[in-house]
Amino acid sequence: MDDNRPDRNTALGKPYFRLVNRRLQKWIAHVGHSAENPVGRQAPERRRKCHIRRIRVAMRGSRRDAGQVHTYITEDFMLHSPTSRELYHGTAAALPIFDYHTHLPPDQIAGDKRFENLFEIWLAGDHYKWRAMRTNGVAERFCTGDATPREKFDAWARTVPFTLRNPLHHWTHLELLRYFEIDLLLNESTADEVWERANEKLADPEFSVRGLLKRSNVAVVCTTDDPTDTLENHRRISEDGTLATKVYPTFRPDMALAVNRPEVFGPWLEKLCAVTGLDCATFSDFLDALDSRHAFFHVNGGRLSDHGLPHCYGDPCTSGEAAAIYAKARDRKAVTDSEHQAFAAFLMIFFGRLDARRGWVKQLHLGAQRSNNSRLLKAVGPDTGFDSIGDWPQAQSLARFLDALDQTDELPKTILYNLNPADNYLMATMIGNFQDGSSAGKIQFGSGWWFLDQKEGMEWQLNALSNLGLLSRFVGMLTDSRSFLSYPRHEYFRRILCNIIGTEVDRGELPRDMELLTGLVRGVCFENAERYFGLEVN
Repeated sequence: MDDNRPDRNTALGKPYFRLVNRRLQKWIAHVGHSAENPVGRQAPERRRKCHIRRIRVAMRGSRRDAGQVHTYITEDFMLHSPTSRELYHGTAAALPIFDYHTHLPPDQIAGDKRFENLFEIWLAGDHYKWRAMRTNGVAERFCTGDATPREKFDAWARTVPFTLRNPLHHWTHLELLRYFEIDLLLNESTADEVWERANEKLADPEFSVRGLLKRSNVAVVCTTDDPTDTLENHRRISEDGTLATKVYPTFRPDMALAVNRPEVFGPWLEKLCAVTGLDCATFSDFLDALDSRHAFFHVNGGRLSDHGLPHCYGDPCTSGEAAAIYAKARDRKAVTDSEHQAFAAFLMIFFGRLDARRGWVKQLHLGAQRSNNSRLLKAVGPDTGFDSIGDWPQAQSLARFLDALDQTDELPKTILYNLNPADNYLMATMIGNFQDGSSAGKIQFGSGWWFLDQKEGMEWQLNALSNLGLLSRFVGMLTDSRSFLSYPRHEYFRRILCNIIGTEVDRGELPRDMELLTGLVRGVCFENAERYFGLEVN
């Protein structure tokens, strides 16, 4: 029994139990097991469970009225003008999602993973939540440690009320509402109900990974993959043929640049040798091995590369100097910082030419200062919430890199992402230097990324691009996420976009030409990406 039910004899309890009785009578009428109801006797187990869940929801309803607060995520959330609402509900909301940069695990898509509980799908691996929890005084065992899944969820539930004005508050309640139909604010008092209701949903086969992609209307997913990856899971997905979402690999060769970290570069080089069958004894062999993996990704559908760099490396050394630096790194000898930067610049030009030769899109994620807390890095590892925004100069080296490729007509389509908002106008003007008329929006200023993946950061990026480039040619939003519950971030972006445009229309700053406006919205939300990347979409 539910100890939180109202008393049967109170003013609140009487309508509560009348509602429960009505639900029970409806259930008995439809799926009862009496001799007079042979149809009910044959009702599928799934339907019976569905009715039971509905009864439980009805029984919970009175508790909300007794003091629980409903979500503020309304139909018109973040839409502050009539035209904003018209653009979002009439155009943006129904468009499919083209998620061209994610960190989703392809093995979970290939195996159509099911999740045991809300912690596993929602909190495990989420460094955004861990940062907030630590800031709220939560011990590490409830973030990355040995606490149970339920204990970790409860720690998050206690933290959520303190995230007001942090995008986590928006994302948390969008995700609960969209996937689990839970319209309560998550806190300590609602944790039991949220945990129970979400886990009931997750028990449904439709809440597998593939079911969630379908539910989210995701047309394309591009994963992020090391050159040594066998892409076995991508092939399994492609050969299976039952998933409507198209899944493509992305070539991310950051480890090839890590000659300054012999403890990392050495083992990675051994994997590269193993997967290519080359011993990589010389620098020429090394380049051949990288080229062969790039070609392998191409055969398996890859059309994007990605690099996560503190700043672009724009001063390459000669081929001979690169060979000497490679030889030192291969022998696990110390490489100086200047040698590393020169070697990285050489390889970045090499990778740019590979992308241009095969008609790929290059992505540059610039400006993250990673692993700042050395004590906790040793204790819990990288990518656990100890990264921040860096302040390296970006303009000169980025311009030199792009220009070096452009000089020989080997500059591929390129998307630039900055992590430091101080670089917004830098990036928005840089892309204009290398548009050559060969394709619309050839060089892109990418969506707000990581710490800028929030309302203000998205607005800054959209406004900078609008003021200094062409918003109408923007390829739009991406999740950059490891979670299959992150797709409401596309909704979030679309609401922000429609609100900016619609509000300016209603202020008389843009024409109320709905054909023109809906064309812009459709382009930014889906169609521009579909054209730009040239990937097959079902």
